[in-house]
Amino acid sequence: MLMIRMTSLPHALLATAGLALLALEPLAAQTATPDLTGVWTTYRGGGGPGGFGGPRVQPQLTPEGQAKSDRYREVTAGTNYTPGGYCVGGGMPSSMLGSGGYPMEIIQRPEQITIVYEAHNEIRRVYFGERVPEPASVFPERNGRSVGRWEGDTLVVETDRLVEQVDTQYPHSEEAKIVERYRLSTEADGRQVLTAALTMTDPKFLKEPFTVEKKWQAVPNGRLLTYECSEPTWLDLLDRLMSDTADEPSNEQN
Repeated sequence: MLMIRMTSLPHALLATAGLALLALEPLAAQTATPDLTGVWTTYRGGGGPGGFGGPRVQPQLTPEGQAKSDRYREVTAGTNYTPGGYCVGGGMPSSMLGSGGYPMEIIQRPEQITIVYEAHNEIRRVYFGERVPEPASVFPERNGRSVGRWEGDTLVVETDRLVEQVDTQYPHSEEAKIVERYRLSTEADGRQVLTAALTMTDPKFLKEPFTVEKKWQAVPNGRLLTYECSEPTWLDLLDRLMSDTADEPSNEQN
């Protein structure tokens, strides 16, 4: 009997270890982060136009926010004065919500996710872990400072260090903060769909949190084109310079 117990013990330990591994497999599957790398374009399917999950809503502005937004529209009415007309990117949240329907590319690494919007070659960098910069070390800009984390299979991105923007469909002050929650799913037809729920808060410009949902679909083996907004202006100037000097006498000695 003693020998039976001794030879059975290793088998019992192996069986226990096997059960433990089986128990861990579903947990590992649940905590695996999806890979969002690839090119994404505006979702074409149900919901509102432009990939929005319903009618496009507008932020409810405070008197200060409304006054500044109205002033911008007043001074630019009847002109082509827009940020895009001067090769300036939309900034958040316009870069994510709009970008004129142009696609975007996501490049994912564990410590950083880089988002490239084709329109104006606008770039956002989402930092994780030790890559996250201190707020004071980041110069405020139109796309701000973005910090990411994973909650299961949901990518959560928090953005601050923005600048005041009235030249946008979504006006906000420098105190605005934006939270995006990205989830990946698969449609019945096999399309990969990326859905982002965005919430923007702003004590100066917004009466209440502004929330909206945006969807993209994957472009298999897709690629972005180079968007050089200022290139036509430069080529036009260069053409005029070359034409103006074409008839000038040469300085070379005969």
